[in-house]
Amino acid sequence: MVSLSNHGSYYTGVTNDVERRFYEHQEGLIEGCYTHDKRPLKLMHVEEFTDIIEAISREKQIKGWSRRKKEAIIAGDYEELVELPFDKLRVTVFTHRVTKKATGLE
Repeated sequence: MVSLSNHGSYYTGVTNDVERRFYEHQEGLIEGCYTHDKRPLKLMHVEEFTDIIEAISREKQIKGWSRRKKEAIIAGDYEELVELPFDKLRVTVFTHRVTKKATGLE
C-alpha cells in the first residue's frame, strides 16, 4: 500500500490486511512509525500479491523510486512509468493484480 501524508510524503508498506493496517496508521496506533506524526493519511495505491516474498520485493522497489515514479503508478500512468529512468533497484517481474477497490479511486 502507498499512503500520502498530510506533509505530502509517501509511505509504502506491506500488510495482509489493508483496511486494518491503514486504520492503525490513520489512528496513530503504531507509536514510532514514520506516519505517526504525519496524519491524516490518504490511501493512494494498493497491490495484492499471493507470495509474501514478491510483496516485500515490490515494497522495496517502490521505496527506491522517485516521487515522480510513485505518482505515475498512483495515477495508473503505466506509459509514464516506462518512460521514467530505472531506479536503484533491479527490475523484477511480478505476478499480481492491482486493485483500486481499497483505494476508493474507482
